[in-house]
Amino acid sequence: MPKESFFKNRIRSIGYALKGMFLLVWTEASIQIQFVIALVMTAAGFYFEISPTEWILQLFAIGLVMGIESLNTAIEKICDYIQPEHDPKIGLIKDISAGAVMIVSIIASIIGLIIYVPKLL
Repeated sequence: MPKESFFKNRIRSIGYALKGMFLLVWTEASIQIQFVIALVMTAAGFYFEISPTEWILQLFAIGLVMGIESLNTAIEKICDYIQPEHDPKIGLIKDISAGAVMIVSIIASIIGLIIYVPKLL
């Protein structure tokens, strides 16, 4: 069997990634909530005409929260697959993963406050 070309392989990988992204948005409530928040914050950015640097910080914060939430979801799915019954060790893994989401969410919220509080005052 001939080896698949690099470009065909990359296109196939992009297809898998897009499929995963759409599955997250359509099936996971936490990502749906964060997606709506991202849309609201993007609209706020246009409304308040934030600077290019503020856009960079805002987009980075949005991407980081949604990316870590996606990893958290993957970790939870793996844990549920490995051990469908309640297990304290699996619970610890899930809690740590959720904690990572909490950390980046707090930082993203602080970034949002730094950008928007001065504009509201």
